[in-house]
Amino acid sequence: MKYFSVFFILISLSCLAQGPLPPGEYTSRNKKAIRYLEEGKRAFEYKKDDVAEKNFIKALETDPGFIEAAIGLANLYQLNNRHEEAIVYFKKAIAINPKFFPNNFYLISLSQLAIGQYSDAANYLETFLKFERVNPSTRELAEKKLINARFGAEAVKHPKPYKLLNVGEGINTAMNEYFPSVTVDGEWFLFTRGLTDPQMPGYENEDFFISRKVNGVWQPAQPIREINSIGNEGAPTLSADGTIMFFASCANEFGDYGAPERKGYGSCDIFYAQKINGRWTKPRNAGPAINTNHWETQPSFSSDGKSLYFIRGIINRGGIKDQDIYVSTLDENGRFTPAVKLSGKVNTSGKEESVFIHPDNQTLYFSSDGHPGMGGLDIFMSKKQTTGEWGEAVNLGYPLNTMAEDNSFLVYPNGKYAFKASDQKGGFGGLDIYQFELPEDLKPESMTYVRGKVYNSKTKESLEAGFELYDLETQTQVTQAYSQSNGEFLLTLTANKNYLVNVNKDGYLFYSDNFSLKGASASIDKPYQLDIPLEPLDVGSTVELKNIFFEVNKWDLQPESRAELNKLIAFLNQNKTVKIELSGHTDNTGDKKQNEILSTNRAKAVYDFLIREGKIAPERLSYKGYGDSKPKVPNDTAENKAKNRRTEFKITAR
Repeated sequence: MKYFSVFFILISLSCLAQGPLPPGEYTSRNKKAIRYLEEGKRAFEYKKDDVAEKNFIKALETDPGFIEAAIGLANLYQLNNRHEEAIVYFKKAIAINPKFFPNNFYLISLSQLAIGQYSDAANYLETFLKFERVNPSTRELAEKKLINARFGAEAVKHPKPYKLLNVGEGINTAMNEYFPSVTVDGEWFLFTRGLTDPQMPGYENEDFFISRKVNGVWQPAQPIREINSIGNEGAPTLSADGTIMFFASCANEFGDYGAPERKGYGSCDIFYAQKINGRWTKPRNAGPAINTNHWETQPSFSSDGKSLYFIRGIINRGGIKDQDIYVSTLDENGRFTPAVKLSGKVNTSGKEESVFIHPDNQTLYFSSDGHPGMGGLDIFMSKKQTTGEWGEAVNLGYPLNTMAEDNSFLVYPNGKYAFKASDQKGGFGGLDIYQFELPEDLKPESMTYVRGKVYNSKTKESLEAGFELYDLETQTQVTQAYSQSNGEFLLTLTANKNYLVNVNKDGYLFYSDNFSLKGASASIDKPYQLDIPLEPLDVGSTVELKNIFFEVNKWDLQPESRAELNKLIAFLNQNKTVKIELSGHTDNTGDKKQNEILSTNRAKAVYDFLIREGKIAPERLSYKGYGDSKPKVPNDTAENKAKNRRTEFKITAR
């Protein structure tokens, strides 16, 4: 139940004979009405709601002013989610005597919130809070409900332009579909489906299904048999390239009965699997940095492959409490660090769940019942600030958020569309996944992705290789990844920036380049293609240092050159027998002698940096300026002249 507690209802019913009257007495003196009321109370205690309802009605018909009978009916209807009827009888009880049981003002607001009567709920809560003798814990709850009621009333007046569209029969069925995940190229759609068994009524086995988009249509989803078991798997999240999956599986120290190899730390844990040669590996526990003897679930893996967000709930005798969002990051050795809880800008004293980090790695979406909202779980957004802290939570508004529990939310990589699970009318049955367009003010940052292949420049053989990308302006690393066995890779990047890429593999010269994702080149619908040829490490092989920068006619190294130079130092330290010649080159503009001096000084600037900063032995290095004597291309255009102005190194010994 989203808005009220059975506790209050039971307290209310137990007080039917204990208003301002002595215990055991009623406001009615009609013995027949009292007999009906007491029979109704007994039936309610034995969960015979239909019998209780009939007796409460008879009691009220016998004595229309019998306030206890009106309260009994109101509580019974509320407990059974018959909120419109509950409101009628709460109003009747209040009309008979508003001071008899002040909690009626609180209880009626819960039913009004449950059906979206926010303004009326606010009015009753305001009245309730004026009573002097109110239980402090109930007062605190009422104050929180009043915040939501006022928020809801305003939100309904200013609805967001959401229009939900069912994603179709390729994904949705008569069963429940929820917790979607999608690859950054939008080609593969992974989700959880609750499978029912007629022979086991009420039981739902959660399994993973995946669908591929062909010509704009999601194809019939297929089960992921390598992962699914007779136990439950849920809430999957994919890496940007779709080759790593994290998910929740409820296991314990003895293993899930459906997957005995899934050893857990207690309750639900987070596991992961990798796709190799088109098949998923056996799932493995994500480890103690993430999992505890409590409840870990609903992971979301960042597109840069560095951070795993998830939900942790503390288990006690009363169930799961203190559900919050945690994050664990990978260290330089590829191991998860101990998870930490996000700040109070995101987490609250209430419940958080359904966390999703967008591929921009700056926009967090999640559900919470602790921030002001429509009541219960609403969907919120928080943006990462320049300080690295998360900003204030922003409610995504009505009608995306309603009086129902709102979660299972995903934003498409392009930021234009989002997905949500809903059981609204007109679907295929149960929870279906719907798509809708996000309002401009709730969209993530503009981003795109880079796709390419690493290969041997001479044999064209595909290569597995590690590579790093840096923001060229800030010189900060934005991602570190590996190409697959077929040499292919896919990376998400923030649009409107310039990037530096470095690729390393034993036995090959390191690769360096830069590219721009500014302007028209930054479209999520048209990825940037970055194919990377690696040159075998042989004497005479030459590498152009494309990220070494100088001012015009000067040889002082620019700060943007540091990342490239550090990579060259790392290469030389890794290949300690290699010797290189550093060379500077110019175009044919200006005096040839001056060009030769300029190119020599630029090569020497790199030489000096390697010795000074990298502690590279001078005997492993030499430098030379070639001026314009070795052009790569004809000096016939401004673009070609820019290509000829360069710094290189050549392997002279190994």
